[in-house]
Amino acid sequence: MRERFPELDLQLLARDFATLLGVSDLDGIIMANSLHFQRDAQGILSRAKEWLTPGGKLVIVEYDVAWPNPWVPFPVPFRQLYGITEVVGLTRPRLLATRPSRYHGRVYSAIAQRPTRPIA
Repeated sequence: MRERFPELDLQLLARDFATLLGVSDLDGIIMANSLHFQRDAQGILSRAKEWLTPGGKLVIVEYDVAWPNPWVPFPVPFRQLYGITEVVGLTRPRLLATRPSRYHGRVYSAIAQRPTRPIA
């Protein structure tokens, strides 16, 4: 990655986002196929918002399914993500792409942002 984008200041952190991370002022966070393992998605996204700088972006990749199963115990379908981001003070998520899942339904990617000023 550094060879391909030498001007990029990329710091990869392998952490458990369900705990206190000890980070702040992040320009971006990617949560890929991970939020559906957390019982309290709203609490996780509320904390994630605080880790971001104003204007920082949150990219989420999740299964767009409504019912739990052994592989997706706490699903966060896109319509639910839409409501959660509003409650925690992130911008409305923008759907980036969808694709069929090999297992069930489809997978979506979406982006939301920590506002640069409070949402009215």
